[in-house]
Amino acid sequence: MLFLIELWESVRSFMATGGNVLYFVALALFLMWMLMVERYWFLTSTYPTLRDNIISRWDAREDTTSWYAHRIRETWISENNEMLEQNMLTIRTLVAMCPLIGLLGTVTGMIGVFEVMAEQGTGNPRLMAAGISMATIPTMAGMVAALSGVFFSSRLDAKVKLAKAKLVDSLPHH
Repeated sequence: MLFLIELWESVRSFMATGGNVLYFVALALFLMWMLMVERYWFLTSTYPTLRDNIISRWDAREDTTSWYAHRIRETWISENNEMLEQNMLTIRTLVAMCPLIGLLGTVTGMIGVFEVMAEQGTGNPRLMAAGISMATIPTMAGMVAALSGVFFSSRLDAKVKLAKAKLVDSLPHH
């Protein structure tokens, strides 16, 4: 329990040092990871059943060669692709937003530095250092958040593309 309290205090200290923009980075990171976990869960647990259902419905059809049968096949593939792509654009958007939110922290931190310089002059480096850390920490946090998202979202994209291709290959058209 003491470990959790110390961890919480270190996170609070980090957030205070980086400024309020870090809360937005944390929110974007949380949403991004929740959506990625949901997509991973869908691909590993829910999707195989849906895919097998589509394949068994196609295999149960007597007519697989007519124009009408091909339109049904295309509709099922399209619906499947839509389910697979759900939330992927949002994940990619959140990955791209993380560094931008961090840069917003840089701007607000530098504004703080310039305010201190205007009021106190350049003679107090301690006050300027607080503003500089408030400028650099959100940028670092945004980049780290984006890097974690880039790696795992690209893995999810690859899994989605593979799942799409496997379904198309599993529904032969004659």
